[in-house]
Formats: sequence, C-alpha cells, structure tokens
Amino acid sequence: EVQLVESGGGLVQAGGSLRLSCAASGFTFDDYAIGWFRQAPGKEREGVSCISSSDGSTYYVDSVKGRFTISSDNAKNTVYLQMNSLKPEDTAVYYCAVRVGWGMSIDLEEYDYWGQGTQVTVSS
Repeated sequence: EVQLVESGGGLVQAGGSLRLSCAASGFTFDDYAIGWFRQAPGKEREGVSCISSSDGSTYYVDSVKGRFTISSDNAKNTVYLQMNSLKPEDTAVYYCAVRVGWGMSIDLEEYDYWGQGTQVTVSS
C-alpha cells in the first residue's frame, strides 16, 4: 500500500522558514514524480513544486520561485520542501503526492496517491 506522510508544518511569522517532509513508502515504481500542492481556505488545490525521480529535475510555480526548494533523499524515501521568506499568502494545507510514470507534471489531476496534508500558517 502506497503511503505518503507529510510533516513539518506549523505557525511561523512572515519572513520565516519551514521545512516540510514527505515520507513515502509502499511503492517501487521505476519512474515517478513527487509533487507538493497546497490548498488555502476557500480556494482550489494548486501545485507548488515537483521533482522527478529519474533525473532529479524540478519545477516551481512562479509564486514560490526563489523562495522554496524541493529536494529528495532517496536513502530515506523522503522529499523535502524548504520554504523560506514565507508570506501570509503561503498559508494553506500542504500535500505531497506521487505521479507514477516517466516525466513530471504540476497538474494535480495526474497524481495517483496523496498524503493527508500538513497545515502551514504564516502570520503577518
């Protein structure tokens, strides 16, 4: 059974940092991508960043470029999202998800398995 467990969320002041973790287990896919998504109250879930297992390539949406960094530790089966210079508009529940197959996408419809989410709150 595929399991994704997010952790690292919390309350932080604007300008602060958090590091989210996504611990993955239960799958042995040859090619996959891990994505981070977020959903703010009253808004649709949106893509934030993703990383490919095949070559480590990454993608960021414009709103987080230069502030967020996605990385992976294959030995620990964990993907991280380092979030710096946080803004109140980054407040949301953050989810990680797995997209099975080659390539990379930030389209949430293409993701197959999801974690339960972790709350990030940025105060002004």
